[in-house]
Amino acid sequence: MALASGALTALIPLAILCGAVLTRLGGKDVADRTIDRYGLTGGGAEAVRQIFTSTSAGVGIFGTLFLMVSVLSFTRAMQRLFEQIWELSPLSVRNTPNGLRWALALLGYLAATSWLHAVLGRGRLELAASLVVVPLTAVFFVWSGSVLSAKRILWQDLLPFGVVTAPLTAVSSMGATFYLPHLFSSYATRYGAVGAVFAMLSALFCAMFVIVGSAALGREVRDELDRIRRGERPPDDEVRQEWDNVLGQMRLRWQTTREQFSHRRRNKHPNPP
Repeated sequence: MALASGALTALIPLAILCGAVLTRLGGKDVADRTIDRYGLTGGGAEAVRQIFTSTSAGVGIFGTLFLMVSVLSFTRAMQRLFEQIWELSPLSVRNTPNGLRWALALLGYLAATSWLHAVLGRGRLELAASLVVVPLTAVFFVWSGSVLSAKRILWQDLLPFGVVTAPLTAVSSMGATFYLPHLFSSYATRYGAVGAVFAMLSALFCAMFVIVGSAALGREVRDELDRIRRGERPPDDEVRQEWDNVLGQMRLRWQTTREQFSHRRRNKHPNPP
């Protein structure tokens, strides 16, 4: 949720700024592109148009400062994700130049995938466009882990992460194409223009959930491949031991919960003297 919130506060202003530039060049603005991408109608389309139209008046000094702070906050959150999963010492603001490089590359990646979906997006799920984007997504996320970690993670070690993330991101994108129109419409009907923000936050939450899970799974796959390469074999009963350990912890927690519940009932209904 923290990553999704950071992405919302960073990507939406960036999208508005890029949309303003594209509009001056004769292209569609962000609202029209979003409406066309997801086939929005009625209240959902109107909410998206109000959000992007009302906030696209211009960018001043304070707006630029807020935009930079929001973008760097999001890049630092993504940086901490890789540092925590790969157990690296935090670089914090020292990695700001790499964060800016990644933010620019993210804009390029989003522009490329948006163009591919606009050109190849056919059908309700846009299957062809999602499949074409898969290799681009894998390359981008492998590079992202390398640059956000200041090259402390080798790209070879990030390959499992990229291989896992790319198809899951494609599946998430197809699911968003199917479900987001309903989400925009229902939230707009219930909350008005701010409902579009809730819908975008929900979509970003799903995307960040995929990225976090894929990063953790990619690290586990890399460690397992290293153990296989070194010739290490786990004991035959390791899976059984892990399962017994999980069951034991569950039984202990269940017993503790029952005892606490029984103790509260006795305190609430004491026996008469």
